[in-house]
Amino acid sequence: MSFQTGLSGLSASAKNLDIIGNNIANANTVGGKSSRAEFAAVIASAIGPSGGGGAAGAGIGVQVSTISQEFSQGTINITGNNLDVAINGGGFFELTLKDGSSAYTRDGQFKLDSKGNLVTNSGANVLGFAADATGTSYSSTPSKLVVPTGAPIAAKATTAITAQFNLDARAPVAATAVPPTPFTQYGTSMNGFDAQGVPVPIKMYFIKTAADAWDVYDGDPAGVPTPGNNLGSLAFDSAGKLVAPAAPLNVTLTSANTNIGTFTATLDVSKATQYGTAFAISDLTQDGYTAGTLTGISISDLGVMTIRYSNGQSQSSGKLALADFRNVQGLKPVGQGNWVETSTSGQPIQGSPGQGNFGAVNSGALEASNVDLTAQLVAMITAQRDYQANAQTIKTQDTILQTLVNLR
Repeated sequence: MSFQTGLSGLSASAKNLDIIGNNIANANTVGGKSSRAEFAAVIASAIGPSGGGGAAGAGIGVQVSTISQEFSQGTINITGNNLDVAINGGGFFELTLKDGSSAYTRDGQFKLDSKGNLVTNSGANVLGFAADATGTSYSSTPSKLVVPTGAPIAAKATTAITAQFNLDARAPVAATAVPPTPFTQYGTSMNGFDAQGVPVPIKMYFIKTAADAWDVYDGDPAGVPTPGNNLGSLAFDSAGKLVAPAAPLNVTLTSANTNIGTFTATLDVSKATQYGTAFAISDLTQDGYTAGTLTGISISDLGVMTIRYSNGQSQSSGKLALADFRNVQGLKPVGQGNWVETSTSGQPIQGSPGQGNFGAVNSGALEASNVDLTAQLVAMITAQRDYQANAQTIKTQDTILQTLVNLR
């Protein structure tokens, strides 16, 4: 019987060494999780004359009852690559493998393939939720994340202009200006864009027509003896706050392309003020832009993937999906840093980074393996001693048996 006991000990110790060796080999594997052997005694019991079990039955060895996975958090290491993503907290990235099956990983070393799909090093597609330009998800079903790397973002004509400025309350009314001039020339300019993305100049200036009253004109007042196109009037209260107009003004823009001709944009001046300080423009924006090509990708801590273009624009291209399980110990490792669900793990619970119990994600970083190399080396020494001791059990039993055989 001792041969069987010692043999079971050798087998269990060898498997333990295999597990420890695998942990050590994966000490630098991104998102790698260590494992450990959990042992259980094997007991042989006989039914005694009284019908009860033999309480003093000798054990007949040991077995590895399970290989337990350690899903503790690994260290977050900065890489600087925007497509490297680490999960800081609970959850797994959702994948679709090449055979169409689902898998889950903590390895965030993502790449773009030739079609713009976000993939892992093994070619699995990374899944996420469709999202609008602001990153708000509008789908609850994960799908493959795709970055439009081919065609440039189309140009957009200017449709809205916003101007925030202060008009000097000390300025004289145009008719009484000293020295005599047709009006006091407070103005500003910027470029808008037509539908083909060609720049179109936007110019405006302001004339004080009465106390707390100004007119807004387009064009360039330099060298013009009379005012240009009047876009509307501004009125301020005694505290310098704008009281009129209540709605945005309209500005007519003219493209150099005669086929496009003129088009209209709104001018929002609702934040204008009139204080006794110098004329100043604090904000001047418009919503048009020329065409642009992809220049970079970034991923927020909530998993929103944003594409940046050469024209200064950016837009969302989706949101990373995460999954978690009621029993992560039930997940089955299948290689390449991936796990698949089993009946023991239960079905995946899907969500987004930072939502509920799901961790946030760190772009430009990777989660290191949680293997404690020092602890594994110590465990290896212990497993080696266990193996040697079980071998000694077999050797001793062999010596005893040989003694019995030699009896005369």
